[in-house]
Amino acid sequence: MKAKVYVTLKKGVLDPQGKAIHHSAELLGYSALADIRQGKYFEISFNDGVGEAEAREAAETIGRDVLANPVIEDFQVEIESGS
Repeated sequence: MKAKVYVTLKKGVLDPQGKAIHHSAELLGYSALADIRQGKYFEISFNDGVGEAEAREAAETIGRDVLANPVIEDFQVEIESGS
């Protein structure tokens, strides 16, 4: 069982790194881009025998308490089974 945790800046929070990436992409000729926002991606692997509900609960707790700054960031969890 694996959890994928995506951490992104909340809407309205300034993203200087995303702006720099956007500018660089425009310099490379990608003129149709409206915006680029950066974020973080984490994979959490669980031991055999951990069920989907337990994995989701643990990943959401870790996302909220460890991986994301709740003042400026949101997070999303996806669970992927091993099969």
